[in-house]
Amino acid sequence: MSSSQTGSATHGRTPLPLELRPHPNLDLHAHYFSSRTGGDFFDAVNLGSHIIVLLTDIAGTKEQAEPIAAAVQEVFRREGAKLFQLRDTNLMDGTAQLVQEINHALMRAAHGVRFSPTFIGCYDLALGLFAYVNAGGLTAVFHDSEGTRSLPNVAMPMGLFTHLTYEPSMQAFEPGAKLLLVTKGIVETQRGKTHFGAERVQSVLHSAKTDSAVEICQFTLQAANDFKKTPKGGLRNLQFWREDVVEEDLTALVMVRPLSR
Repeated sequence: MSSSQTGSATHGRTPLPLELRPHPNLDLHAHYFSSRTGGDFFDAVNLGSHIIVLLTDIAGTKEQAEPIAAAVQEVFRREGAKLFQLRDTNLMDGTAQLVQEINHALMRAAHGVRFSPTFIGCYDLALGLFAYVNAGGLTAVFHDSEGTRSLPNVAMPMGLFTHLTYEPSMQAFEPGAKLLLVTKGIVETQRGKTHFGAERVQSVLHSAKTDSAVEICQFTLQAANDFKKTPKGGLRNLQFWREDVVEEDLTALVMVRPLSR
């Protein structure tokens, strides 16, 4: 279990670094592949019987988003520990409550509305069950013995309404099952007028010949980066070329339930 990050904050409060040791029942990795100009943020916590996961894309620049991410991280870690370190906590109910707390924390830290597509989940290490909320905009692709498919995105993004409630979904991870989650920077990566798109994300996971979360992350990010490379002759000669385009953060998160040994 690991996370790779590039760049460092220069203004205001910043999130704490991820500290997550490897676990035999779950291979988890997240990787940022950019100059970190935007609001992508990832965190995860091992709570003994559960691992909680957060990936969000907070609207605004890095300087605007990082203090919000730091406040969200504090609530995520504190409330997650309260909810899931108790043995009798229901997986679905606990996840729903955690999502509610995160939405409120995000809006408090932003002092109002802040568009923030966010994925929050809780993985039961013993049962291989994953309760999650995909709150708007993040592409989630799942692969197991039944094939490769997109997980539904049916919830409103976070940061918009304080009284909005979220209903978690449940996904069982059989041994060898893989989840790939990416932020919009990957899906909206462009080559000319063509986007990388969700179908290519699904194709990347389907064609991955590895069970390593690190390698799947790297494979995904490299595929998106290769896709946007300037074709022979360059884009500058084309009428839709723009010098002022700011590149999005590219972030991939992968969860793999290892095969039984």
